[in-house]
This record gives sequence, C-alpha cells and structure tokens, in this order.
Amino acid sequence: MDFDSSEAVAELCGRVLDFSRRQLATGGVNTEGRWREAGEFGLLGLSLPSEVGGLGLGALATAQVLEALGKGLPAIGFGFSMAAHLFACAMPLAKFGTESTRERLVPQLASGQLVGGNAITESEAGSDVYSMSTRAARDGDHYVLTGQKSFVTNAPEADLFLVYASTEPKHRHLGISAFVVMRDAPGLVVGKAFETRGLQGATMAPLYLEDCRVPLGSCVGTPGSGADVFEYSMAWERACLFGLYVGAMERTIERCVERVRSRRVGGVPIAKHQAVAHRLVAMQARLEASRLMLHRSCWLMDQGRPAALEGALAKLCVSEAAVEVGLDAIQLFAAEGCLPETGVDSLLMDALPARVFSGTSDVQRNLAFEELMSRRARLTSDQR
Repeated sequence: MDFDSSEAVAELCGRVLDFSRRQLATGGVNTEGRWREAGEFGLLGLSLPSEVGGLGLGALATAQVLEALGKGLPAIGFGFSMAAHLFACAMPLAKFGTESTRERLVPQLASGQLVGGNAITESEAGSDVYSMSTRAARDGDHYVLTGQKSFVTNAPEADLFLVYASTEPKHRHLGISAFVVMRDAPGLVVGKAFETRGLQGATMAPLYLEDCRVPLGSCVGTPGSGADVFEYSMAWERACLFGLYVGAMERTIERCVERVRSRRVGGVPIAKHQAVAHRLVAMQARLEASRLMLHRSCWLMDQGRPAALEGALAKLCVSEAAVEVGLDAIQLFAAEGCLPETGVDSLLMDALPARVFSGTSDVQRNLAFEELMSRRARLTSDQR
C-alpha cells in the first residue's frame, strides 16, 4: 500500500491550504459568490469525472485534499457543506442520473452554479433511514412526493435536492427510490434554518414535500434502487469527508504545541510538565491512527476492493478521535479554551456531530461487526 501523494496531488493540497486560509477562512454566510469561488477552484468537483466538469480524483487523493482544506479552515462548517454537496448529491447524480441529468446538472454542481442538498433523514426514522415515511406515487408521467425531511444540509441555499422516498413500502430498502427535485418544484417547501452549535457555516433546514410533482425522468437510477444510490454516496462520504477532521486535528495539535511552548507558569514553559507532554503525544497518536485508517479505506476503494469494514472503522476512529483531541485542546488551554473568541473549542464543537451524521458511531460498530462476521464466515468456508 502506497499512501504517498503524487506530485500533482501534493501541489494541489498546497494550493488548497493556501486558498482555504486566504479565501474561505473569513466565516460568514455561504453566499452564491463563495460557492462559485469554491467551484472555480475545483473543490466542488474533486472526485467527479472530468467529462462532467470534475477533477477525476480517486478516493485517497480526494481525502488528502480535504485534509488540507480542514487544516486551513479555522472551523470546518463550510467544508462540511461542500463535502455534502459533492458526495451526497453530485456524485450519485453523476453515477446514477440520466444522461440529461449528467449533462445538464452535474457540471453546474461542479462549478458551484448550482448547490445541492441530500434529503433522506427523517425525525421519526433516526438511524434506520429505510423506515422513512416519505412516499412517492406514480401519477401518469409524474411522481407525487409526500413527506418531510429533516437536517437537510445546504437546504437554505440549495438549488436542487436528491430526495429519497418509498415507492414500495412493503419492500423496505428494496422499495426506496431516489429523485432529483429542483427547488422550484411545485409542492416543495424549505423550512426555517436550524441554529446549530457546531459546524458553523453549514446551513441545515427541514424540507416539506406537499404533493410535490416531479417528472418520471427525475428518478435517479431505476425505481426501487434508492438504497444502492444512498450506499454509494455514503461509501464516498465516509471515506473522504472525514479527511476534513484529520486536517482539523492536525491544525489543532499545531496550535497546542505553540501554546505549551509559549505559556509559562512559575517561569517555566508548561511543555516541561510530563502530564502536558503525554497529553500531546496521545493527541498525535490519535491523529496518526486516524489518518492511516482513513487512507487505507480510501486506497482499498481505489483498488476496487471491498472496503465496507475499513470504511466503517475509519469513520468511527476519526470521529471519536476528533472529539478526544478537541477535549484535550481545551484542557491544554485551560480557561482560555472555553472562551468563544479564542476558537479553541471549534474542533470539539465540529466533531461532536461527526459521531452522528453519516451513521452514528453505534451504527458504524454494527456495520463493522456485520462485515467482520461475514468475512470470517467466508474465510472459514474457503478453508474447508
């Protein structure tokens, strides 16, 4: 396994780090101009095929670029928005969308002319996403969608949504279909934006579908294949999005190193205290383990090899490690780490949601266990 960046990817990572510090670190709302800037730079099409306006990067290179982005941003909210736009909307449309969708919509998503949102989560379905109550019924040459989605990232500014609905409720996950729904579709209503403590800069809102009519051609993939569409997007999201957190952990540790070198208590730098030194080493160990697990998961995807176990473990490891590193950073900064103006708590506040989205930490444990048992069963069978 070779996790080293190519010269071209290393150069791109350097430019992304500089771009994120200069252009994206100012905070504020996600304006149309901000999305266009990110699109023109290539951040919205990292893993999209070149024929639809993307850079055509593999999973490992994409994760490495997102590490640079996470390191350059003082808080990763807008990075999260961009990743959700790319992995949960643009990528599945490029893979499963009709020829018209690929030619008409995906290039505009890659350029930032259009902003995408993914609408699958429902408040009463929780982690069992396929227990959704949203329904889609065929009516002549249209589908009529009825239901409510919650925590739709980018909803306040999105131009289109990838909406999941049940077309055959009795078939559970085999009866889920995916639809591309434009913001101006009749019957689609975007609710009031949520106020969140973490991931500042990532906007979220509920989505209401009130007899929302969409053409038959809006179905992404074939009717009933929505689970395949969703799992494809989640494989990319779990593998690559968490590069943001690897970069954010590295940024935080660098800041902590500077802190313990410069802060003196009783005339002695606190770095001289063994307890402080051991805490920093533990933080670095979590960072290195997270990076290795994430890179291995991405490398396996690029090789076309099974990576469900590795992806679940990487997502679990990175999200849990980011929380611990965030807590340690506050501890090292003491009282100042609790002051909003210092921004020391940004990693912790951004990392706490990471244990929930893209499947909670417990869901990742379940996925990893199922894949582990399946692999062991196959190995035992092959040895007989």
